[in-house]
Formats: sequence, C-alpha cells, structure tokens
Amino acid sequence: MSVHTAQGTVLAANEASEHRPLIITLFAVFVVATLVITVWAGRQTKSAADFYAGGRQFTGFQNGLAVSGDYMSAASFLGIAGAIALFGYDGFLYSIGFLVAWLVALLLVAEPLRNSGRYTMGDVLAYRMRQRPVRTAAGTSTIVVSIFYLLAQMAGAGVLVSLLLGITSDAGKIGIVALVGVLMIVYVTIGGMKGTTWVQMVKAVLLIAGALLLTFLVLLKFDFNISDLLGTAAEKSGKGAPFLEPGLKYGVSDTSKLDFISLGIALVLGTAGLPHILIRFYTVPTAKAARKSVNWAIGIIGAFYLMTIALGFGAAALISPKEITDSNPAGNTAAPLLALHLGGTDSNWGAILLATISAVAFATILAVVAGLTLASSSSFAHDIYANVIKKGKATEKEEIKAARWATVFIGLVSIALGALARDLNVAGLVALAFAVAASANLPTILYSLFWKRFTTQGALWSIYGGLTTAVVLVLFSPVVSGNEKTSMFKGVDFHWFPLENPGLISIPVGFLLGWLGTLLSKEEPDKEKYAELEVRSLTGTGAH
Repeated sequence: MSVHTAQGTVLAANEASEHRPLIITLFAVFVVATLVITVWAGRQTKSAADFYAGGRQFTGFQNGLAVSGDYMSAASFLGIAGAIALFGYDGFLYSIGFLVAWLVALLLVAEPLRNSGRYTMGDVLAYRMRQRPVRTAAGTSTIVVSIFYLLAQMAGAGVLVSLLLGITSDAGKIGIVALVGVLMIVYVTIGGMKGTTWVQMVKAVLLIAGALLLTFLVLLKFDFNISDLLGTAAEKSGKGAPFLEPGLKYGVSDTSKLDFISLGIALVLGTAGLPHILIRFYTVPTAKAARKSVNWAIGIIGAFYLMTIALGFGAAALISPKEITDSNPAGNTAAPLLALHLGGTDSNWGAILLATISAVAFATILAVVAGLTLASSSSFAHDIYANVIKKGKATEKEEIKAARWATVFIGLVSIALGALARDLNVAGLVALAFAVAASANLPTILYSLFWKRFTTQGALWSIYGGLTTAVVLVLFSPVVSGNEKTSMFKGVDFHWFPLENPGLISIPVGFLLGWLGTLLSKEEPDKEKYAELEVRSLTGTGAH
C-alpha cells in the first residue's frame, strides 16, 4: 500500500541509463506543462474563494476528474500493483478497500459537508459549537494527517526518480525530495485551488491512459484470456493455487488476521476523513454538481481499480518475484517494470514505456502532494489564523497571504522530514494518516452532522483523543520497531502493540470519546443551530 525504499534493480537501471535523455525529457515536459497551467490559473486567483475553492466554478465532470486525480495516489498505482504481484488475492483486497472507502465517503460525508461548510472541515464543526477550540483542533488534525501522508508521497518520489536517473547517493536522493517539495510549494502558492485542480485533472487523464495502455498490452499478451493470465501468474509466483486464494499475506496467524481487519477499517473509514479529499467538494457551485462529480469519480476510480487486476497479475505473470523484490522489497516498482517487460527489456519501446509510466507515477505524486499541501495550508489560514488568532477579523488578502506562508512552511517541513524518511519503510506513515483521519476527523464530522446533542467538549475529546491514541499505538507498533525487515528503526525493539495498523482500537476510541465527552459536558447544545445545519446539509439552502 505504501511506498518503500528502493534497493535498485539492475535491469531497469540499465535500461534507464541507456535512455536517460528520453526519461529526463518526459519528466521535464510534464513539469513545464503543469507549471504553465499553474501560472495561468494563478492569474485568475483573486479572492479567498478562488484560492480555497477555485471560485466554485468547476463542473461536476471536471471536479469528478480532479477528485479521482486526488484519490488515486502513488499508493494506489505503485503500491497495489506491487501488492497483487507479490501476494495475489490478498493484494487485490487493497483495491476493494479503496473503492468501498470511496463509497462510504460519498454516501455519508460528501454532499452534507459541501452544503454545510465553506472552505474547510473546521467550518462545519464551528457552525454550531464554540469557534476557537474546535477550529484549533480541526486545524491541528488536518495538518498532522496531511504531513504524514505527504511523507509517503515524497519518499515515493525519491524512490521512483532515483531508480530512473540512477541516483544512489544520499545527497542526490535528498535533492529529489527537495525538488518535489519546491514544485509543490510553487503549485499551491501561485495556483491555489484552481491551479491544483487543473494539475489533478491532467494527472487523472494521464494515469487512466497509462493504466489503460498497460492493461490492453497485458491482455493482448494473453489473447484476452483472463483465465490464462491468472493461471500463469499463479504458476510464475511460485505459490501455485494459493496465490489466487485468500490468506497468503493476512491468513498466516491470528495477529495477521486482526491486522487485516484493522487495516480494512482504517482504509474504509479513513478516506471519508482525509482533508485533501473533503476540500474538493467545496469547488463546485451547487449540491447537484457535487452529486454529479461524485458519480463521475466513482466511474473513473472504479475503472482504475479494475485495471489494477491486470497490472498486478500481469506483473506476477511476466516478471519473476525476485526481480520485483530486488528492485523494491515492497514491490512498488512492479508497474514500471511491467511496462519495461511489455515493451521489451532490450528495446526502445521498453525504455519509452518505462519512462512514460514512471513519468505518470511522478505526476501522480506531484498532484496528490499539491492537494495535501493545499488542504493543510487552507486549514491553517482559514481555521487557525483567520478565526482563532485574528478572531474572524482578518481580511481576505491577509488570509490568502497566511495560506501562502503556511504552504512554504509545510513544504519545508515535508522536505526535511521526507529527506529523513527517504530510506525508511513509510508504511507506518500512510497507516497513521488513514488511522488519524478515521479516529479523529470522521467521528466529529458524523456526530456534528447527524447528532443533535453533540457538544464542543465531545468534538475536542474525539479529535484529540483519536489523534493521540492513533499516534501512540503506531509509535509502539512493529511498524516503528521490533521487525528487522520492515520496521522504521532497525536494531531496537520498544513495541508492545502487536498490530501494524491501530485502526481496530483507535477508531472506536475516537467515536467513544466523542460520545462520552458529550454526555459529561455541562454545555447545552444549540438546537436551533443544529436545525439550521440539518436543513442546510440536506438541502443546500443557504450554503456558500
């Protein structure tokens, strides 16, 4: 699921070195094209609504495309293909988890949130509760989730580009992480939501086209006989029939079964609390357009996750497991390697396909990184700066300026942490992002929208309690220490929590604390405000 440190593959590295000018040209073309879009969009960004919500001018189809671009991250493209290539059926469960998670976000959160808020999650909470404490909590949670998710994407960019450009030195890898960080700062500070949305739309088209091409070539190789493809994949994997059955990764022990349940809960519920996905629903003019964008996104995302079957099993059928794991222990270079094999390992077509798919993966990372940065800088500027520090008296100009400075600061923090994390297993960072989103953000959003009695104390207990529980459990899990192969810190063992994902514990804790904090609160909930929020969230009446 996550993006791990690449050890370097001789085959791909050799191909890459022979055709490096082509690879650098493709990367440069994408970067220049997206910068042109960003500058163009930046010239049209004049108000806070333009910066935060793209002026609410995007159509349902455009926003659906952008939502897809934001949702299908490097974890989806690189991680799922690798997981299927190495673990077969159990790897494909990630695709199912991601798709079902999107349906939960759609059915429970998308439209009510768009109708109730203005720019951020904090808007919804502050509507019927005490502004300053809930906005501070929402802003803190948003920034923590975004930064941890950012690290996984930044480290992924380091893996991918260093593999293609043959960079092995630490200084070179840090340079790549810094380059991604600088591009991300430029996209958001200049383009705001308009620029970021257009970049995400371009990236979604590229990713779908790349996946479609690889899927077609894989099926062509097996005369469009899926049974042959699956049979060959099972045989070449060295696992035989169990490769196509449940249990290869998550059925080994009782702990691994619980881990799968925990990961599944975090995936399915975490997506509905991810801040960079939630802010996308503020970019459309009406509730009807929000629904339409969700329908388009379901179609695009569903088609993409279906194609991951061909990508993952195609890689298993055409590439040996050793070659995949030599390139990257977690299998995250399986999709680029598949492109190389489909085009021919010693041909120009192989090199062109490898470079193209890698450039698409890089585009994926850049677009998601921009979305994450925008979510966290918007939350800081709108929730913490404008409504807590300035007590609602900041002008639009001051607010946008604060958002731009926050982008620079968050970008620099991400570059520094990404440079430190370049050789670490970042599974824990992705798990933490999903677990925190599901433990802290989701309970407060759902309680706020659907529970009349919910109070400020309940919101604070839920956000801070869920956040703290998730962070502490991951810190003392095998993700951080205790496993010589996959832990972040090797050679030390201070873990006492047996599961790799804390969702099984921290998500119920988030919901429980929200309920308990409300029951023990002496504050009387504002029933009139709730009635207004209920009408607004269900009908869109009075929405911005």
